[in-house]
Amino acid sequence: MKLKAMHFPVIMLTALSMLVEAVVSDEPQQVLPGCNYTCGDIQIPYPFGIGNSTTLDHTTCYMDSKFEFELTCVNSTLIRGENIQVLNINPQGQMEMKFFVSHLCTDSSSNNTEKANKPFLGDPSFTISSTENKFITVGHDSYGYLNSYFNGATYSTGCLTRCYDCDPKMVLIGNNTGKCTGLGCCQVDIPPLMKNITLKTFRFPTSTLSQDQEDCSYSFIAKQGSYNFSVDHIHNLPNQSFPLVVNWAITSESCLIAKTTDSYACRENSECVDNDPDYEGYRCKCLEGFEGNPYLPGGCTDIDECAKNLHGCKNSANCINTAGNYTCFCPVGQTGDGTKEGGCKLPDRKTYIYVIIGTILFLVIVGIISFFVYQKRKYTKLKSKFFRKNGGSILEQKLLQRKDSSIIANVFKESELRKATKNYDENLVIGRGSFGKVFKGELEDNRIVAIKKSKTIDESQIEQFINEVDVVSQINHRNVVKLLGCCLETEVPLLVYEFVSNGTLSDFIHTNLENNPTWKIRLKIATEVAGALSYLHSAASIPIIHRDIKSANILLDEDNTAKVADFGASKLVPLDQSEIATMVKGTIGYLDPEYMLTSQLTEKSDVYSFGVVLVELLTGERPFSFGRPEERRNLATYFLSCFKKDNVFEIIEDGMLNEENKQEIKEVTDLAAKCLRLRGKERPSMKEVAMELETMILNVEGNQHYEDID
Repeated sequence: MKLKAMHFPVIMLTALSMLVEAVVSDEPQQVLPGCNYTCGDIQIPYPFGIGNSTTLDHTTCYMDSKFEFELTCVNSTLIRGENIQVLNINPQGQMEMKFFVSHLCTDSSSNNTEKANKPFLGDPSFTISSTENKFITVGHDSYGYLNSYFNGATYSTGCLTRCYDCDPKMVLIGNNTGKCTGLGCCQVDIPPLMKNITLKTFRFPTSTLSQDQEDCSYSFIAKQGSYNFSVDHIHNLPNQSFPLVVNWAITSESCLIAKTTDSYACRENSECVDNDPDYEGYRCKCLEGFEGNPYLPGGCTDIDECAKNLHGCKNSANCINTAGNYTCFCPVGQTGDGTKEGGCKLPDRKTYIYVIIGTILFLVIVGIISFFVYQKRKYTKLKSKFFRKNGGSILEQKLLQRKDSSIIANVFKESELRKATKNYDENLVIGRGSFGKVFKGELEDNRIVAIKKSKTIDESQIEQFINEVDVVSQINHRNVVKLLGCCLETEVPLLVYEFVSNGTLSDFIHTNLENNPTWKIRLKIATEVAGALSYLHSAASIPIIHRDIKSANILLDEDNTAKVADFGASKLVPLDQSEIATMVKGTIGYLDPEYMLTSQLTEKSDVYSFGVVLVELLTGERPFSFGRPEERRNLATYFLSCFKKDNVFEIIEDGMLNEENKQEIKEVTDLAAKCLRLRGKERPSMKEVAMELETMILNVEGNQHYEDID
């Protein structure tokens, strides 16, 4: 029992120590880890500090490279610099320290005068508080100066006390109130922003001193209320130093400038302050509702007003802490004002029913909104998935590498094209085929476009598809339909082309009877198509084989200008190759027989298809039709048969052939026959075809010119 009794005080002390540590740990941290917080009974908040941390990195306990914040602790006395004693540090921006007195004494018996000392306080980030201090001079026939040096200039203030032809003793007897009234003691306010200061006291020449009497002058800065004047102080001031208050700042920079530097000191949940006229520079303070040290890593922490009973709620049970603030609420099932005692009440039965109905409606609305939000997120993820699957990242990389921004293809959003086509309204379909549909659309900038919506795409060919989009979008030829861009946010990519208003060449030949037969227009169209194909084969940055030249893929504008369209089957030809092994694609009646047999695609395959288009322009017949006799089903074969028999004029469309154009038509039939040769090597190139047609056009225009002169 005795042993237990002896241990009881130890246990109590240990428990009390643990309780004190717990309470202290709840207080906001004020120093860096491993640093002393006190020297004697003075607390030292960061950015001030003593020495280095005891942590592994041994970092300085004061703000990096700011030696004006470095302090030392000598025998429980806090020292700044070499010999300035610090009395108190206010984290909000003030420091109280002891500063020395400038003194000067004169002995009348020996007529000796000491040289006045000149205390100096040099701190570019510290200013003398103009509201907390006074500049004081004590003495008979004395005056003192307070000088400040900054921005290359010197600023001074001071005061004097003097008696002319009077008995000093009588004057001083009249000023024994303890106040510094100007008789034997004078004081002045200190102007704002004084820093890097010196002070010095002086004496006026006097003959009023008694024999063997010593008279002194003292000048000093003293904190308001720290000095009470006494007439004895004229001969002997008992203090060698007085407390003064300085304003400290991190730097002399403004907040605006400091925020742009790497050394900006204000941490999380704090703000920069530079609007005090009594100091130059900036300081940091915690935001309202936060506490701690705004200079430490991590910054200020939230004040839990509910736990610390700093709230205005009726009790802590009705309080919810929020970041920097708190809210008051009523318990579940009650309504009213949670800030007042008795402010929360149970609703009556009618109100209770309304509350239940309102709660149910609220939950239903929340459920509906959540469903739509979920669907929208799901739809967004799906679009993102399609974008990646369809090679969006590859295309974006290619577009970024483009040097000429004027020919960059647009990557349209799916919502943009859906709006342009009124949700893909069937009434806006302007073309159909095995590939899919073409819609007429109007973009937000009022541009009319054609939007091609394909049925499927070979996922293994995505990279090639993106490459073709990239290349074709760079084609800038008046007789090639301009690819404006694509949309990759759908399961199958959408292509956006310029809109060409006058239908296809197929419509022009076979259904638009108003334009038939018009040989000059047809010759012009043939020449324009040949020029476009010649450009694709020879002048494009990468040669392009169209692979599906037909009258349905040649569009006409309002002036019947031809534009080659639909590059869905096109192939890019590597510069070191003249042919490509590929699966046969194209349209019956236009397909190159050699390509069908060998699967070797060359530029001459387009030449053959163009030859069929020429025959189509000459005859007005469709390239293939089961409605015709067997020997005439394939138009190209029948044309070559007639050409060999030299009766090709018999199949020229009725009403088109006349004496004026007979020679031109004969030359075009000869050219078509060359294009339709079975062996590709024997066919002319598209460049040769284009040149021959252009020569014909020039001859026609020349003849017309001479006729007009006649």
